[in-house]
Amino acid sequence: MNKTKVWISSMRLRTLPLSISGIILASFLAAYQGVFNWGICVLAILSTLSFQILSNLANDYGDGVKGTDNDDRIGPERAIQSGEISPKEMKRAIKLNVFISIVLALLTIYVAFGRSNFLLSTFFIALGIAAIIAAIKYTVGGNAYGYNAMGDIFVFLFFGLASVIGGYVLFAKSIDFIVVLPAISVGLLSTAVLNLNNMRDIESDTKSNKITLALKLGAKKAKTYHNILIISAIVISVLFGLLFYKSVYNFIFIIAFVPLFVHLKKVNQTKNPQHFDPELKKLALTTVLLAILMGVGQLL
Repeated sequence: MNKTKVWISSMRLRTLPLSISGIILASFLAAYQGVFNWGICVLAILSTLSFQILSNLANDYGDGVKGTDNDDRIGPERAIQSGEISPKEMKRAIKLNVFISIVLALLTIYVAFGRSNFLLSTFFIALGIAAIIAAIKYTVGGNAYGYNAMGDIFVFLFFGLASVIGGYVLFAKSIDFIVVLPAISVGLLSTAVLNLNNMRDIESDTKSNKITLALKLGAKKAKTYHNILIISAIVISVLFGLLFYKSVYNFIFIIAFVPLFVHLKKVNQTKNPQHFDPELKKLALTTVLLAILMGVGQLL
């Protein structure tokens, strides 16, 4: 494979739409509240993409050097696993991406808050540092939290609460209850994407001693957990629609429930972990669709 293609593959482009779903939703809600700003929106999206790419590169490095990415693993072959990119090269790419992430995050914070919101600027600088550390420590190091069944919590916090609520604060300079329920919904569905990935990899993770929540629960209970995550996200999004009802258009997001229920049926009937892999993209894109429709519904 061409090395450029390997690098592009290592960025895991199919994960990027999900990573910005929270920022997109926050942007729509900011527009609904009359505080939207295109400069902040673009920079927030670029910052989020850089964090996600950093996480993907670090994940490739961490799983690669630990041998977790091996022939037993289901899914696309990873960069270090393929031998096309060395751990040393990946480490350099991670360092470069850390620099890019810091620059983009600082630009976003400056455009959002300028010099007049010292406390918010300080908080978001700390949040940015935490995001960079979390992106790296998911699989890198002896105490990587992705190997200790903590990945679900971090995905919920960063893809849900930090992305939607934090994204909204960049625009509004304050927190509004209107963003809380959408943040929880996106966080739950994002966690479901991770859980589905971990259900797919239970066998290979067991052999490589990567302890995920799905592995700890076992295949049957992991499916139950998956159902709880998605049904909870659906219920909370409906509650959001009821609490902030303006017109029937607010509920346009129920369109996204159709692929979610189809997905649940497929997962509950699946016995071969390999069949979970195609569902990853479907669930991620449905999460993006729900986020967009929840935001659009408020503007219509």
